Amino acid sequence: MNSTLSRRSFIQSGGMVAAAYSASSAVPAFGQPSQETGKPSPIRLGLASYTFRNFTRAQMIGFMKQLNMTALNVKDVKDHLPMDPTEEAKALEDYAAAGIKLHAAGAIYFAKDEDDDIRSKFEYCKRAGISVIVAGDPAPATLPRMEKFAKEYDIRIAIHNHGPEDKVWPSPLDVLKVVKDMDPRIGCCIDVGHAVRAGTDVVQAIHEVGPRLFDMHMKDLTSFQSKESQVAVGDGILPVREIFQALIATQYKCFVDLEYEVHGDDPMPGVIASFAYMRGVLTGLGYASNG
Repeated sequence: MNSTLSRRSFIQSGGMVAAAYSASSAVPAFGQPSQETGKPSPIRLGLASYTFRNFTRAQMIGFMKQLNMTALNVKDVKDHLPMDPTEEAKALEDYAAAGIKLHAAGAIYFAKDEDDDIRSKFEYCKRAGISVIVAGDPAPATLPRMEKFAKEYDIRIAIHNHGPEDKVWPSPLDVLKVVKDMDPRIGCCIDVGHAVRAGTDVVQAIHEVGPRLFDMHMKDLTSFQSKESQVAVGDGILPVREIFQALIATQYKCFVDLEYEVHGDDPMPGVIASFAYMRGVLTGLGYASNG
């Protein structure tokens, strides 16, 4: 590698981490010892495969190795995890060989209120050993049928909020209103970017949703009114540190999955910056960096 490029990459990487450290008041001035205690982080970072929607499974696995990332929220996009059982089995072999573990799938859409259609999607996740289905825009009338399968398969349903454009589930609080008396396997996937655009206080929502929060899609925005203002985590105005503190306070046990939806043909710079920032915030909170 060219030495000038290598040095530039090192400086840029160091700048990202330094910026992440400065996000926490618990961190001393740059150049002084960090406050890392070595305690394992209670926040588990993962990746939403939609981030690499323009890349093949093999390419995404290569990117994940560069990121030191093994936790994947996978979607049936490109060849990431095909619904066809034979093709799915091949994908699962590839992930296992790379040491990548699948913890969620989605968003999966439930357009039909029919047993056969819903069962096929639970079977898809069962074959993959996935315990959380991130459900995109299910109709409220379909939820009782989905609840039946969630009980049968012991797989949780995390309904994804999609912001003000979504007339049914704009906010995780809209999800909570409908599912609060259902089986405890029915809950939320909070997409923080869409939630703030719907006028939701994300930190408060984490506390309100509590044990029904099964997944989180992490991103950042420079404007709470603009979907197009997405940037790398740390470059926007979302309260990342406070979000992590709320997750820790509520004893959240699932994953915070980076879903970087911009620069689809060249996402790695933003992805690297986002993980550097989040890991830096965790270090600033006193935890060992999460890999």
